[in-house]
Amino acid sequence: MYKFKPILKSMLWGGDKIIPYKNLDLKMKSVGESWEISGVKENESVVAEGPDAGMTLPELIARDKASLLGQSNYERFGKEFPLLIKFIDARQDLSIQVHPNDRLAWERHQSKGKTEMWYVVDADPNSRLRSGFAKQVTPEEYEASIADNTITDLLKEYDIHKGDLFFLPAGRVHSIGAGAFIAEIQQTSNITYRIYDFNRCDDSGKPRELHTELSKGAIDYTVLPDYRTYYDAKDDTCTQLVSCRYFTTSLLRLTRQYNMELDELDSFVVLICTAGNGRITDSNGNSVTIHQGESLLVPAAVKGVEITPENDMELLASWIVE
Repeated sequence: MYKFKPILKSMLWGGDKIIPYKNLDLKMKSVGESWEISGVKENESVVAEGPDAGMTLPELIARDKASLLGQSNYERFGKEFPLLIKFIDARQDLSIQVHPNDRLAWERHQSKGKTEMWYVVDADPNSRLRSGFAKQVTPEEYEASIADNTITDLLKEYDIHKGDLFFLPAGRVHSIGAGAFIAEIQQTSNITYRIYDFNRCDDSGKPRELHTELSKGAIDYTVLPDYRTYYDAKDDTCTQLVSCRYFTTSLLRLTRQYNMELDELDSFVVLICTAGNGRITDSNGNSVTIHQGESLLVPAAVKGVEITPENDMELLASWIVE
């Protein structure tokens, strides 16, 4: 099992919650993102502790292959780790954006697309986010709304609270609002088309680049009655939140010891501790502590884990099976 050093990103819109949440002894300002587990080029995670400390995630995959990823995932993704795990702290509204699907991302950028999910870890009072269109629009109406600063009128807005869940397939227009603290699980891709940025300027005083033309062809204009994902979680059980070809994510709210059987799962598992702390022991007898704000990569060769909370503990568990 592997813990990695967080990759902290200072952002124009970043806040001050990530460092204390993760209990880090750092003084960075405006930390908008912590990349917990990443195989993105030039942002590869590094093992934080244990005998493999200092190795990068791609180096682990090159050495351990299917025993780390799972046989089907290794055949599908090769040496690329297929998920990117983040915490996001928005002090200001993030830009309105969209991500291309696999086909378009490959045609334009030789990259994977980006389907993702948001789990609201915490939210300030009156925090909101945007997901999907509130009404049917044409590509021409969409483009005009950017020009006249009315794009926000076209989007569905949600008040958010701790535990809220949103699934965002590639093509869905979205924006995280000020005050939101989110765990994000996504395909390994860094392709984002910025649609609208509230006329903000970067540190040099220049308006941030928009990708209006690129975004037009990437958007799914389908209108849904509700873009929130609903679930019914019970203590000390594994509650499925999202299941798609890119990832399956479940929620564990634990008050007592829990055994997670993995012997029939041909995949790695990522455990993201969103609250509390405890100890995780695998089927090989390896044991590590984990606390709020930490993430753990459990190799596919592990047949099960025993999770022992020291107090009430919340984990997101993600894996990939087609």
